[in-house]
Amino acid sequence: MAEGRVDAGQVFDDFEERFGAKYPKAVACLSKDRDALLAFYDFPAEHWSHIRTTNVTPSSFATIRHRTRQAKGCVTRITMLTMIYKMGLCAEDSWRKLRGFRHLAKVIEGVKLKDGIEVTENDKAAA
Repeated sequence: MAEGRVDAGQVFDDFEERFGAKYPKAVACLSKDRDALLAFYDFPAEHWSHIRTTNVTPSSFATIRHRTRQAKGCVTRITMLTMIYKMGLCAEDSWRKLRGFRHLAKVIEGVKLKDGIEVTENDKAAA
């Protein structure tokens, strides 16, 4: 492991050791889902800010929802779908670009990452 980097698994182990006696139920609950909690680190570090975001869908469709409520009853189904489609295209202009998009191919191919950094054969041999 590179100097100055912290291993997420080791930090989790330290957390369990430090707080296990004081908060056994909470630590047991987190330990049960350890793999899901640490899966975040199996993606490139550039993608982490996008993965943490939970407001993507609601903010994208808030304008569309507002406009469709206002237009109810005065348009046909086809014109409403067309309006929703065009508003979606306009909303797309304000979406943030994915940082680290060049890593998407690696993620799709299943390249192994540890703490956001690609694990190479040399790293495996050193471990």
